[in-house]
Amino acid sequence: MSDAAKGEEFEKKAEKKLNGWNLFGSSKFEDAAELYEKAASSYKLAKSWDKAGAAYINVADCHLKSESKHEAASGYVDAAKCYNKTSPKEAISCLTKAVNLFKEIGRFNIAARHCKEIGELYEQEQDLEQAIVFYEQAADLFESEESTTSANQCKQKIAQFAAQMEQYQKAIEIYEDIARQSMNNNLLKYSVKGYLLNAGICQLCKGDVVAINNALERYQELDPTFPGTREYKLLADIAAAIDEEDVARFTDVIKEFDSMTPLVYLLAFNFQLVSNSFVLLV
Repeated sequence: MSDAAKGEEFEKKAEKKLNGWNLFGSSKFEDAAELYEKAASSYKLAKSWDKAGAAYINVADCHLKSESKHEAASGYVDAAKCYNKTSPKEAISCLTKAVNLFKEIGRFNIAARHCKEIGELYEQEQDLEQAIVFYEQAADLFESEESTTSANQCKQKIAQFAAQMEQYQKAIEIYEDIARQSMNNNLLKYSVKGYLLNAGICQLCKGDVVAINNALERYQELDPTFPGTREYKLLADIAAAIDEEDVARFTDVIKEFDSMTPLVYLLAFNFQLVSNSFVLLV
């Protein structure tokens, strides 16, 4: 018998269990869940991912009927892993159900991880608005569990997408907030110059030289070491080039920085943002 046929056989047994009488005191829902799980495993071996996903959803539904919310949530997560190979939309649907259940039972850290996973799926689908929604949920949940590093990782994604969507002020506020938090952490304070650079580039993309100069003054107050960094010099030199409408100087500034610290050092989108600033000059 093939693995797919085994899966079908287990599903039939599960359905029979659900429709039959319980004579031995055990829960028919738990027994059916076990059979559906065996069906899912067989479908996975056959690489029938949609059928495996559907079987795991049945596992989750059985656990819900027996009030086992943690097991139900885990079933939806297993279903999402299968659907992730064929249908991101179905994977998102299953993960969303899992997140809601994990939140109901107070497992906020697990819920946060799966919110982040949903954000990543929307990111793959290039749906940045929905990606932001779930990264924001993940950040809030991580913060509720005092997982600051994980929360900041999500916030950086939100800022990146906001900048890509030209929501520069939102991105600026996020980067500046992360920088302020990081200044109070000995392990994170060395990343502050990168956050301030990202915030500064977003300021530049707004095309307001006065705003960037004011921002640079604030950044000096936030981090007294910032004026001595190459990141600060880059922002100041670009601001000056824009103010003077000096395209040649702008180009030289970018080339000089890139020759010593490749722009891939920045978040990936920053090269595009710097280029947007260049457009302001021509």
